[in-house]
Amino acid sequence: MNLYEALYTTRAMRRTKPDPIPQDAVKLMLDAAIRAPSGGNTQQWRWIAVTDRSVIERLGVLYAEAFDEGTATFYAGREDATRAAGDDQSVRVMTSSRWLRDNFGSLPLVVVAYIRNDPDGSSIYPAVWNLMLAARGQGVGTTLTTFLNYFRHAETAEALDVPTEKGWKLAATVTCGYPLGHWGVASRPPVTDVAFLDRWGNSPAWTVDEPLWTG
Repeated sequence: MNLYEALYTTRAMRRTKPDPIPQDAVKLMLDAAIRAPSGGNTQQWRWIAVTDRSVIERLGVLYAEAFDEGTATFYAGREDATRAAGDDQSVRVMTSSRWLRDNFGSLPLVVVAYIRNDPDGSSIYPAVWNLMLAARGQGVGTTLTTFLNYFRHAETAEALDVPTEKGWKLAATVTCGYPLGHWGVASRPPVTDVAFLDRWGNSPAWTVDEPLWTG
């Protein structure tokens, strides 16, 4: 797959089929993940590729609880406000997020990333993105979620036998499956709406009105 095709079309795929993912694809995803840079090259990460149905179902229960708590607190009122504003794209995202909440237990693969000795937790995200790009190359859709981090951290660690007393912290959960939808370039405002040159508020002299890669 062309590098730019992977970069431009790897977007959140929450709705997926329950079909199992071949072991060779899982191995490639994990091997690609650990090739990413990490802060100080410490590689303070551990990856749990969950395929056991009973464990995924347990995580699904926890995810539904975390999702409900998150939408009732941090995201309180967001869905109603979005619908009232007529923001159809955001409504579709929320609908697919709820689909994941309701169907988490039927996923064929969930990859859970743990870190330690990383003050802000950001060192692992290049590796997470490597995993997601490798999945894209195998036709596997992924979604990065942090609901379990914030709302069911201890329970998730217990379900996965994680030794949190040794400093391991949940950094990211990546849901994986063959997508029900279609790949495509994500719709975004022009990059010049959100990018500055040299200093905040200083717009670049150039413009990008359309995606620079379209396939």
